[in-house]
Amino acid sequence: MSASQDELTPLFYDTICRFLEQEVAPYYAAWEAAGEIPRSLWHKFGEAGLLGIDLPETLGGSGVDFAIVQLALEEISRQGFGGLASAYNIHANIVMPYLLHIGTPIQRERWLPAMARGEAIGAIAMTEPGAGSDLAAMQTRATRIASGWRLDGSKLFITNGQVADLVIVCAKSDPGAGSRGVSLFLVDTTLPGFSRGQPIKKIGQHASDTAELFFDGVELQEDTLLGEAGSGFAYLMQELPRERLGVAAQALGAMEGALALTLDYVRERRAFGRAVGDFQNTRFTLAEVRAQIDMGRAYFEQCVARYRRGEMSSTDAAILKLQLSEMQCRTIDACLQLFGGYGYTLEYPISRFYLDARVQTLYAGTSEIMKEVIARSLLGKSSAA
Repeated sequence: MSASQDELTPLFYDTICRFLEQEVAPYYAAWEAAGEIPRSLWHKFGEAGLLGIDLPETLGGSGVDFAIVQLALEEISRQGFGGLASAYNIHANIVMPYLLHIGTPIQRERWLPAMARGEAIGAIAMTEPGAGSDLAAMQTRATRIASGWRLDGSKLFITNGQVADLVIVCAKSDPGAGSRGVSLFLVDTTLPGFSRGQPIKKIGQHASDTAELFFDGVELQEDTLLGEAGSGFAYLMQELPRERLGVAAQALGAMEGALALTLDYVRERRAFGRAVGDFQNTRFTLAEVRAQIDMGRAYFEQCVARYRRGEMSSTDAAILKLQLSEMQCRTIDACLQLFGGYGYTLEYPISRFYLDARVQTLYAGTSEIMKEVIARSLLGKSSAA
């Protein structure tokens, strides 16, 4: 980051904090209950300049370092807004970079300024009812027609799926070509043949809507192909490191937020005539949590630096995502334990940190897939694979 961008970081951080305090905190419990984030919040995000942070100014962005997007994700998570963090990650840290890095000038002009203003909301659709981690089992098909492509199939567990105006859809365009037969398409959700299922109810991140999407003969013009036909899998591998950086930023923020809540609680809560924070078990537990967070942050910052230089590998991303998401679940569980029975009630915010954490080891690549990616870097592909 240049010196001038270093100076911008505290300014953006202050903007993010004030925005969350004024526009999110008073209403978030209601959004959790409703199971959705109001569209008006996206407009307000855009007005505050918090959606196109690292986009070029010519496309409606601020043109600053991508790490500030990770800072925003961390702060949203630290304040306990895990569902919002996931929705923001998909829109601003995944879909927009795909368009910026792979899209044509026309595609970028059509979508990115509107997304930076919060007028168009983005989603990305890879997972299917019968194909989660196993993309080779994907059934969604893109078939050549005279005017371009016809899209048929369905996608499952799509964050922002209920509200998205644009969905990047991963489909098989050449079923016989293996990984070279996958393509990405920009699907405008107003097109005939596109539909959404009922919102999927989850154990956590309630404010983040999750949907099943259906494509029934959706006709796409040739200019909706994102990048080159058959290169979809390569593009996914290219962009996944940033997605996993975002998950790690969410994990760091959530751990910091949970630790802060727990410190406040154990200082005030008394048992057996003294503060819970005076017991050795409490002190050692929280010391371990602090040490884990700081160790995780060190590797996170190393990965941010590698990504900035264009040197972050898929293995780096897998290690980061595996360790930080698993660490998040462990440390927040340890924090909740110190609340005793109160931690199991929705009245105490630590419970939301706990519920929101669980999905972090599942989306953006399960922990098991992360281990396989790392193992392949050490031993090559398994003969059983």
